[in-house]
Amino acid sequence: MTKTALITGITGQDGYYLSHLLLNQGYRVVGLVSPYRQPNLAKLGDLATKVEIYTVDLRDSEALLTAVEQLRPQEIYNLAAPSFVPDSWKDPLGTLDLITGTATRLLEAVRQTGLSTRFYQASSSEMFGDVSCSPQDEETPFRPKNPYAAAKLHAHWTMVHHRQRYGLFACSGILFNHESPLRSPQFVTRKVSLAAAAIKLGFTDTLEMGNLDAKRDWGFAGDYVEAMWRMLQVDEPEEYAIGTGKLRSVKELVSTAFECVGLDWQKYIVINTKFLRSDEHFQLVANPSKAKKNLGWEPQVSFEELLEKMVKTDMERLQNGMAAPADASSLGV
Repeated sequence: MTKTALITGITGQDGYYLSHLLLNQGYRVVGLVSPYRQPNLAKLGDLATKVEIYTVDLRDSEALLTAVEQLRPQEIYNLAAPSFVPDSWKDPLGTLDLITGTATRLLEAVRQTGLSTRFYQASSSEMFGDVSCSPQDEETPFRPKNPYAAAKLHAHWTMVHHRQRYGLFACSGILFNHESPLRSPQFVTRKVSLAAAAIKLGFTDTLEMGNLDAKRDWGFAGDYVEAMWRMLQVDEPEEYAIGTGKLRSVKELVSTAFECVGLDWQKYIVINTKFLRSDEHFQLVANPSKAKKNLGWEPQVSFEELLEKMVKTDMERLQNGMAAPADASSLGV
């Protein structure tokens, strides 16, 4: 029997890679997309004809219940969230409703239908926030520092409570930073890859950056969605910290990207304090040993390979007129 998987946030980076993975596994993939998010369907590209789109307001409990009743999914992947963390300060309540509200409404829909649907909640390393120890694993205390992280934490515990109280198969991946050529230029990885490509091609000659000493655990999104899928294939639902276990600085990010095109990054970088984040974290790095032991999961794409993939893609986009050098103008780590 063909399995049906529902995905919220299907038009985002993770939704794209997860859809590809599930389709290759023979799934029927259905994206739950709010009416006001319909324009984002263009981001699906070649996937648009391979997945089904079910239009539903994620804020409407009854409509989500109807969707689950009609589609009867074996798996639900709840990836719905604002993509850019700093923007959560502009709309804390909207962020809470999109992240926690959607998770709660979907979990309730599964409970009310009585289906044995397996549920994945996209948690985030942002929940660790002001960390006092590194690396972080599933037992590390959470101390969120922004509305996005607080909403993710609320949704995380809502998922745990539904599992404990109602016996649902509900789990979460606490994902550390995962990137790809699909990232928006708002994110520092894509900003850097786009700038390296633009400077190499002569479209621009400088890159403005903030704190070069800020550090992250960066991996490839395509690897991380496989971890999500594996969490729903095991016997017991649990939490997993998903990352590379390696801490890299923004300086390393920049130097690696510029090396991909044979440039000395120090000749092109300009420090601009407007790109500094007040809620910056310096030691967010995963201990993914539980995922390796229980799921057999390990990242396959190295930091260097990830940057090479991103820079090469941006070179092609710029040459084909599919990207603009001016896009690399904001910073999000």
